[in-house]
Amino acid sequence: MKLLSQTRRVLERQREQGRGDVEVSVFVDVEEDRQMMSHPAFEEAPPALEQLCQIFGLSSFEREILLLCAGMEFDRNWGTLCAEAQNQPQWNYPTFSLALSVSSSRHWSAFTQDAPLRRWRLLEIGAGNALATSPLRLDEQIVHYLTGLHPLDERLQQWGVLPLHTEKLVASHQALAEQMASCWVQASQENRAIPVLQLCGTEALTKRSLAANVCHLLELQGYAVCANTLPSDTQQIHVLGCLWEREWLLHQRVMFLDCDRLESQSAEKENSITQLLDTLQVPVFVSSIERRRPIQRPLLTFDVHHPSPAEQRQVWQTALSELTPSLNGQIDRLVSHFNLSAASIEAISWQFKTQYSKHNSSNTVETVDNNLFTVLWDTCRAQARPRLDELVQPIQATAEWEDLVLPPNELGVLRDIAAHLRQRSKVYEQWGFAGKGQRGLGISALFAGASGTGKTLAAEVLGNALHLDVYRIDLSAVVSKYIGETEKNLRRVFDAAEGGGVILLFDEADALFGKRTEVKDSHDRHANIEVSYLLQRMEAYRGLAILTTNLKASLDQAFLRRIRFIVQFPFPDVNQRTEIWRRVFPKQTPIADLDFQKLAKLNVAGGNIRNIALNAAFLAADADEPVSMKHLLQAVKSEYIKLERPLTDVEVKGWVS
Repeated sequence: MKLLSQTRRVLERQREQGRGDVEVSVFVDVEEDRQMMSHPAFEEAPPALEQLCQIFGLSSFEREILLLCAGMEFDRNWGTLCAEAQNQPQWNYPTFSLALSVSSSRHWSAFTQDAPLRRWRLLEIGAGNALATSPLRLDEQIVHYLTGLHPLDERLQQWGVLPLHTEKLVASHQALAEQMASCWVQASQENRAIPVLQLCGTEALTKRSLAANVCHLLELQGYAVCANTLPSDTQQIHVLGCLWEREWLLHQRVMFLDCDRLESQSAEKENSITQLLDTLQVPVFVSSIERRRPIQRPLLTFDVHHPSPAEQRQVWQTALSELTPSLNGQIDRLVSHFNLSAASIEAISWQFKTQYSKHNSSNTVETVDNNLFTVLWDTCRAQARPRLDELVQPIQATAEWEDLVLPPNELGVLRDIAAHLRQRSKVYEQWGFAGKGQRGLGISALFAGASGTGKTLAAEVLGNALHLDVYRIDLSAVVSKYIGETEKNLRRVFDAAEGGGVILLFDEADALFGKRTEVKDSHDRHANIEVSYLLQRMEAYRGLAILTTNLKASLDQAFLRRIRFIVQFPFPDVNQRTEIWRRVFPKQTPIADLDFQKLAKLNVAGGNIRNIALNAAFLAADADEPVSMKHLLQAVKSEYIKLERPLTDVEVKGWVS
């Protein structure tokens, strides 16, 4: 490299002249340097060195310091020459002192922390007794830049940095990406501060795809940084901010700060995020489920929603391609029930087509049978299954209609609920009822009755019959004494469940749905707000939301009017208890001389009957005998102890001889 050859001659002259006896400067001016450059790294127009100087606003002296340090990377004898030029055998490296002695444009301000060389970490300063004689070295990223390489700074990897990838967006999301891109373009054209673009919503992959497409539109590179990995130390946040701003200046790299899955909501972590966003004065995205607190620099918020039903339908049709006609209109049912992103639909379709090709070995496309559609449905369930935490409990829905023993009217209402869920698409979309307004399109139900009368069992039956997941939420655990926390907990549940249309079973509704309280203080007002919020989310929910209560009479009628179905679960009479006893034992269970009429005299609910039958089965199995009345009598005694009730002779009269 001829430019380095000129620098070498300067050092050789310095060596010959002695240590600083004569001022030497044979650095050629910029235009002459361009004619002399021959190294491949400097052949592009504008050359990498000149770009570097322009980007960071380096003075001619700072440029000369870079060249002095660059020699160490490209000339193996450079260290020896530096030692000879400084007349110090142990100083076999560039120093500020050496730079001052060989340059006529020298100025001490180039060595301050705020000057470009140190502000942008273009140099590394080694350990030494004095700043002027400490070893100088080009930062590794700057060496790469000068040689035409553009890797991501490896120091950023500790913060979980991953590249964003562009995906084909649905029309509404593409329009949103173009809108976001124009915000940065306009701010740049008007010489205003570049705003942070905040993407809010639960669709993490969609938000990343949006950011990637914004970068693609503006010819930028997007990289995701996980907020969980951010340091809490202020100095480390400053280092991260500096390194990232340098990545932007050198390579037009944009940060996508992912705050969607923060493992803790500590003030320390929040402060780190806020400090980083305030530190960065370059384009940056921030992704969060809810809107974040204000920061010092401009911030624009964009709510990212799922694709519209029409867009989801189009993605399904495109992704399933030639299989679409074979589904006989079932796509509408999928769109009505599952609220999926385009990426999720494409992944499900790929998996389904793989399974279909194994199922259908012929070359012609046949009508997909119900079993295979069930596979498609269950794949959607698995993909959309909510990632819920300690607030919910999944229920294995294995019960069937035959397991329910209820009066005909109540059983009929449950079948009506199932019909509403099955026919959502036809009624709302094809028959136009959704066009009458979105309020009240959710399917909500209240199951009222004493403990053990079958409320949870009915939810299981619906889940099994409709191939839907069932989640139990204990409202007594969700309700918080802290103002605003109850709504926050409910929002987490509904937001997580929205995509999969699961059955949400809110147990112990009495904890929230008492008589409407008279507003005496802020807590009373917020209690009513909490109830209204839950009903509002239930009315808009795509799945089935069920409330259970032991005390229907305690619920406010104004709230009950907003619930679509109310099912009363009465305490079973003798005839119903007889039928429950007949159905409680699986076909595989060996039984011997059971008298269901006598068993029905036990004045207990269906849940207790199931407990007794299960306990008796274990006792019989342990004795290697069929289940008989003696095992049931022993199990009944245990159950009554648990119920803290006396077992009367009338109830068990004639059970055993």
